[in-house]
Amino acid sequence: MKKDKVVSWRFSRLSERNFIYLLSLAVGIVTGFAALILKNLLYYVSHFLTSHFKESTESFWYLAYPMIGILITVLILKYIVKDDISHGVTKILKAISMKAGFIKAHNMFSSMITSSFTIGFGGSVGAEAPVVLTGASIGANLAHLFKLDPNQIRLLIGCGATGAIAGIFKAPIAGVVFTLEVLMLDLTMGSLIPLLISGITAATLAYYFMGDSVMFNFTLEKSFDSGNVPYYIILGIFSGLLSLYFTRTNLYLEGLFRKISNAYIKLLIGGVLLGVLIFIFPSLWGEGYESINKIFNGLGPDLLNNSIFFNVKTDPYYLLAILVLILFFKVIAMTATTGSGGVGGIFAPSLFMGAVGGYFVALFLNTFFGLHLPEANFALAGMGALMAGVMHAPLLGIFLIAEITGGYQMFFPLIISATVAYLTITRFEPHSIYAKRLAEAGELITHDKDKAALHFMDVKELIETDFAVLTPDLTLGQMTDYIAKSKRDLFPVVDENGMMKGMIKLNDIRNLIFEQDLYDKIFVHELMYMPEFFISTRDSMEAIVEKFESCGRFNLAVIDDGKYIGFISRARVFSVYRETLADLTHE
Repeated sequence: MKKDKVVSWRFSRLSERNFIYLLSLAVGIVTGFAALILKNLLYYVSHFLTSHFKESTESFWYLAYPMIGILITVLILKYIVKDDISHGVTKILKAISMKAGFIKAHNMFSSMITSSFTIGFGGSVGAEAPVVLTGASIGANLAHLFKLDPNQIRLLIGCGATGAIAGIFKAPIAGVVFTLEVLMLDLTMGSLIPLLISGITAATLAYYFMGDSVMFNFTLEKSFDSGNVPYYIILGIFSGLLSLYFTRTNLYLEGLFRKISNAYIKLLIGGVLLGVLIFIFPSLWGEGYESINKIFNGLGPDLLNNSIFFNVKTDPYYLLAILVLILFFKVIAMTATTGSGGVGGIFAPSLFMGAVGGYFVALFLNTFFGLHLPEANFALAGMGALMAGVMHAPLLGIFLIAEITGGYQMFFPLIISATVAYLTITRFEPHSIYAKRLAEAGELITHDKDKAALHFMDVKELIETDFAVLTPDLTLGQMTDYIAKSKRDLFPVVDENGMMKGMIKLNDIRNLIFEQDLYDKIFVHELMYMPEFFISTRDSMEAIVEKFESCGRFNLAVIDDGKYIGFISRARVFSVYRETLADLTHE
């Protein structure tokens, strides 16, 4: 009753467009606060646990903290949430693709709580995917509360995702680009306004409560030098290949963890592996944003602080070798975190690996070829390039990095590196790491509007039943009575149990219906034939369309377990397809 009153109030007081604007504002406010809360939780938990560490000596607490955080996460998920909330962005894509935008209400808070334990205790993942899932869930549940149509539900999900990215990074443009490029929502200019409202609202809250400083303290070492373009191209190729390693290794290791059925065995294996890796390479701790800031401030060798390699950090050759190991093991540490039951995303790991990768390329060229490339500049460009490669989102990589670093002076190198990285990985991987899981399962439609339109078509609504149904024992004379009353030229033949026995085409018997002396001599069962091609209500629309294309028929019988249901016509399918496609892009 309360829901009905709210819906009635909406229709009586606000136009549809103004109501969507109001909801996008509400989503931006709530999602902005969610991002603020999560960022502060992560900071205070991590600071409390590590503030007493000395940079010149390793700490054995690194071995224990990550497993403790993941254990707490696993217990919360197993006994309180009772649901799998990993891979937040993939869940959003699946909700848009297969679940009409339905996202469980607990996702409005569960991923925030669990990720704060996972990441705060050192889990080598990012908080962005959890807060994006939080924002999308807020948008989806608000939309369902007010009984919005499917297009509006998808739009509110996009508003939630936009607000989450804008709030956590203070980057409204990047938030909008994320929704358009990663979630692949097919939006018009009119739909773009709600995204901007959510993004600006969430970012404004972040600026108000956290000041106007950018996330990374980036200082341009040198202005852009066109002579360095070949080296930024090299960085783009390197980042594209690194993205390929990132994607395939992550998916392969996740597959290995999925084969372990016992949750506590997974926790033990992943927790021990993660703890050992962080003990050896402390820069793998948490999101890795402190390490990125060290690189930007000319303190790249400090990535080896608190580690067993502290004494060799000033040797560039040792440093290069250890950077390679950090890049290699970061993906393993990330997958160990999520595979063992932790909650987090790939946003931060991709930014971390991009910065370390860019720093490595510049340091390598400077050390072995006597160049003087600005290492911080290359680290920044590497962040955009790796994001472009891993997420198949070059615009996101360009705008996000420019916004969160204030590095708009580096726009041109960002464009070069991100574009080359994207072109490099797409030669090997057609889908982003987010979409690949769904694509392999045939559940990805957000990136294919043709597939999306077919998915949202209901097979049962296409079935036509206004056909005169015959029985096998009817004579030709009796059949002519049915023909005279029917507007169709197809006649299904069924038995007393409704089972399909065959069908008759008017064209096939046209010469007989004028032979009255045959009316009592020929029976329906002598004229009927079983259709060579038929479909079921359980078939997908894609399968039905493929059958129409392969058989060349204009009508296909619908038969379920031998029982006649009706017919579906090619013309009806095409008409409804056009209407559905128009609805998907309706402003």
